Amino acid sequence: MKSQDVRKQFLDFFKSNGHLIVPSAPIVLKDDPTLMFNNSGMAQFKEYFLGNGTPKSKRIADTQKCLRVSGKHNDLEDVGFDTYHHTMFEMLGNWSFGDYFKKEAINWAWTLLTEVYKIPKENLYVSVFEGSKEDNVPFDQEAWDIWKTLIDEDRIILGNKKDNFWEMGDQGPCGPCSEIHVDLRSAEEKAQVSGKSLVNNDHPQVVEIWNNVFMEFNRKADGSLEKLPAQHVDTGMGFERLCMALQGKTSNYDTDVFTPLIEKVEQITGLKYTPNDVALSGVEETEEQNKTNIAIRVIVDHVRAVAFAIADGQLPSNTGAGYVIRRILRRAIRYGFTFLDIKEPFINKLVEVLANQMGEFFPEIKLQQQFVTNVIREEEASFLRTLDQGLILLNDLMLAHTDNISKAKVEIDGDYIFKLYDTFGFPEDLTGLILKENGFTYDKEGFKTELQKQKARSRAASEVSTEDWSVLIPGNVETFVGYDKVENDVKITRIRKVDSKKDGVLYQIVLDNTPFYPEGGGQVGDKGVLVSANETIEIIDTKKENNLILHFAKQLPENIEAGFTAKVNTDLRSATSKNHSATHLMHLALRNLLGTHVEQKGSLVNPNYLRFDFSHFSKVSDEELRQVEARVNAQIEAQLQLTEHRNIPIKEALDKGAMALFGEKYGDNVRMIEFGESKELCGGIHVKNTAEIWHFKILSEGAVAAGIRRIEAITGDAVKQFYQNQENTLSEIKETLKNPQDTIKAVVSLQEDNAKLKKQIEQLLKEKVGALKSELEKDFQEVNGINFLAKQVDLSMASTKDLASALGSSKADSFVFLASIEDGLPNIHCYISKELVVGKSLNANAVIKELGKYIEGNGGGQPFFASGKGKNVNGIAEALSHAVDFVK
Repeated sequence: MKSQDVRKQFLDFFKSNGHLIVPSAPIVLKDDPTLMFNNSGMAQFKEYFLGNGTPKSKRIADTQKCLRVSGKHNDLEDVGFDTYHHTMFEMLGNWSFGDYFKKEAINWAWTLLTEVYKIPKENLYVSVFEGSKEDNVPFDQEAWDIWKTLIDEDRIILGNKKDNFWEMGDQGPCGPCSEIHVDLRSAEEKAQVSGKSLVNNDHPQVVEIWNNVFMEFNRKADGSLEKLPAQHVDTGMGFERLCMALQGKTSNYDTDVFTPLIEKVEQITGLKYTPNDVALSGVEETEEQNKTNIAIRVIVDHVRAVAFAIADGQLPSNTGAGYVIRRILRRAIRYGFTFLDIKEPFINKLVEVLANQMGEFFPEIKLQQQFVTNVIREEEASFLRTLDQGLILLNDLMLAHTDNISKAKVEIDGDYIFKLYDTFGFPEDLTGLILKENGFTYDKEGFKTELQKQKARSRAASEVSTEDWSVLIPGNVETFVGYDKVENDVKITRIRKVDSKKDGVLYQIVLDNTPFYPEGGGQVGDKGVLVSANETIEIIDTKKENNLILHFAKQLPENIEAGFTAKVNTDLRSATSKNHSATHLMHLALRNLLGTHVEQKGSLVNPNYLRFDFSHFSKVSDEELRQVEARVNAQIEAQLQLTEHRNIPIKEALDKGAMALFGEKYGDNVRMIEFGESKELCGGIHVKNTAEIWHFKILSEGAVAAGIRRIEAITGDAVKQFYQNQENTLSEIKETLKNPQDTIKAVVSLQEDNAKLKKQIEQLLKEKVGALKSELEKDFQEVNGINFLAKQVDLSMASTKDLASALGSSKADSFVFLASIEDGLPNIHCYISKELVVGKSLNANAVIKELGKYIEGNGGGQPFFASGKGKNVNGIAEALSHAVDFVK
C-alpha cells in the first residue's frame, strides 16, 4: 500500500465516523510562546483542551507535520542511527473535545488497524496505565476491560507513568494513555523471543505506532492533578511507522516515504544505500558502508524538516527557531561532507523530489519549491565555506600544538575545540576525526564541560516559573474590542504570576473584554493602563497564548475584583498603525515593481519604525527604492479610505484578491484589510485613511538570508524628525566649512585635498620603511644557522607589518620579530622563512600567541607570518628578549 493511500484511508475512516478533516497547522509556531515548533498533533488544539476556545467540531481528524528537535521532545541525535526516529514526521490523529471517550477511541483504533489496514492481530500488543500512587490515579480498569473484548489478555501490558501517562508539559492537560505496538520481526525471531518482552525496550522492529491519550486531568504548578471540566481524546499515530508496518518493511527508511529521496542521493553521490532487510539477512557490512547508510538516512530525514520549516516561513538564522533549522541543515551537510565526500551544495537538489512526493497533500512545499531550493543552496554554500575556514584554523591549531623539539603529537585542550565549535560552527565530531587522522587527541571531557556551561547559561537565561491561574470569573470568554475602542470598562477574569531570569517577576492579567491588541502578525502588543477609582496599573505589554489575551504588569491591583477602565496608549498605537498600514502599501509597491515572486517572509511593526523581509534574489537598486517610496507616498496622498472586511469566509477573501501569507494559520473566517489595490488578510491595527501616515521614508535595504531582502522604513513623526536631523547635519557641515556658497563643491574640494595628502604620506612612509630596512639589515644575527632579528621600530602597525615582511624576504632562513606602538597600544609581527617552517617546524602563529602574553594581547595568522595586538606597552621589551628562545 502506497503511503498516499495510507494517509487517505486514515482520514476517510474517521470522516465516515463523523470527524471533521482539518489541514495540518504550520510546522513553525508563531503565536505560542511556550513552543518553537509543532512537536505533536495536539499542539494546534491546546486552547480547546484548556477550555479557552471552541473547536469547529467536537470530532476532528488530521495529519500534522511535527518537528522534535528541541526541549523535552528531542530526537535529533538518534536520527540516522536507528530505523525509526525522525526530526520531522507526520502524526495521524483523531480528536474528541468533550464528545466520545475510551470505548469509541479504542474500538475505532482496533477496527482501522485490523480490518481496514488488515494488520494481523497476532502482531499487535497494547498497553494500559498501571496507575500511580504518587498522583493518586488508579489503574485504568476501563481501558483494560475494553481491550479484553478485542485482544487476548496476554497481549495487554501494564505501563508505568513514563510510558502510559501523557503530559503536554510540566503544567497543563494530561491523562492516562493506551499505546498500540506492532511486532515486525520474522516468524523465527518471534518463536525465540516473545514480542511482549520487547515492547518499550527500543527494539527497532517492535515499535509503538499509535497512542490513545485520555485527557481528563490538569497538572498544576505544584505538581498536583485536578479533574478537567470535560473528558477529551487525543490520539497520535506515527505515519512513517505505520507505512513501515503496512509495506512489510523493517525500517521507516525503506518505505516509499523515503526511498525516492534515497534514490536521488544515490544518483548524486554514486554510492549505494543498504536496505534494512538486507542488513538483517546476515550480509556483513563494512564500517565504511555502515557510515554511508547513516549519512544517507540523516540527509533524507533532515531535508524534510528543513524544507517544510522554510516553506512555513522559518528561515535559517543564528537565533531561536531559525538556529534550530540551521543546525539541522548543517548536520546533514556535515554528514555528506565527511561520509559521502560531497564538497559542494547538493541537498537542495532533493527539494524537487520532496515537492513531487508530498505536494498533493501539503501544497505549500510545491508552491514554495523554488524559494526553498534557493535558501537551502545558499545555506549549503555558506556552511561549506565555514568548513573550509575551519579546516585552515584546525591546521594552524595542530601546527601550534606540535612540539618543535620532539615532533610528538599532544592532547589539545577541550576549550580550543569548543571555540572552533561555538565561534566558527565547526562540528566537534568532524574536528575529532581530523585530529585522529593526524595523530592528535583532544580533551573530550574539557569540551563537554564547556558545552554544558553554555547550555546552563542558555537554560538560565530562558528559565520561566509560571504559577497556576487564579480564576476570578469562571467560564468567562474574553472579547477583543480594540478595532473599535481604545478605552473600555473591564473586569479582571484571571491572574497568574510569572518569574523569569530575563524579565523578573511579572503578572499576567486577563480581562473580560479588552481594547489592548496582543502581539501578533509582526505587530507589537499595546501598552497602556488599567485605572480604577483608587489606583492605576501600568500595562507594559500584551501577548496572546492559547487563545487568551495576556496583559503584563509589574504589580497587581490591590483590589483585583474592582471595576477598571482599560486605556490603550494612543500615541504608541497611532504610530504603530501608521507603520502597519505603510507595510501593506509597500508590499503592494514591491510586487508591482519587482514582480509577484515578492512575498512577505517576516515583519516587525512597532511605534518607531517598520521592518519588512521579503523574497527577492538580488539587491533592490537605489532607483527601485526611490520608485517604491514614490508609489507608497502616492497612495498616502491619494487619501485611501480603509475598507475592513472583519469576519468573512476565507474563500471569499481570496476570491476578492486578498494575499494570504505562507506559514500563517487562518480560520474559516478571516479579517481582510483593503487600501485601494492593497488587499491582505491581517488581524492588526490600521489607520482609517492613508492620509494619517503623512509620509513614508525608506532608511535601509539589505540581505538577511539567501533570497531574502530586508527594508527598514519610517512614517509620520519619525519622518519629520528624520528630515529635521538631516537639516541640522547639513547646517553643521556648512558651519564647519565656513559657510561656502556651494556646499557640495566645497566637500569635493576637501576630498581631493585629502586624497593628495594621503598619497604624500604614503610616499613618505615608503621612504621611511625603505630607510629602516637598509639600517636593520645590518642588525641580523646568526643563531643556529638562522638569520635572526628582533627590534622595536617607530612605525604604524600596518607599516611595521610591511617592514617585517620586507626584512624577512631579504635574507634566506630568516626569523624576524618586530614590535611598535600605535595609538598607545603595542603590536607585534613575526616573519619566518618558509624553508624554516617546513624544515624546522617553526610557526609564526605559535610565536605570536606565546610572545603576545607579555603585551597582554593575542593574534594569529599563517605559519610563515602572523601579527598580534595588545594592551601592555611595557611588555614589549620582554617579548623582544624572549623571541630568540624559538631559534636557540
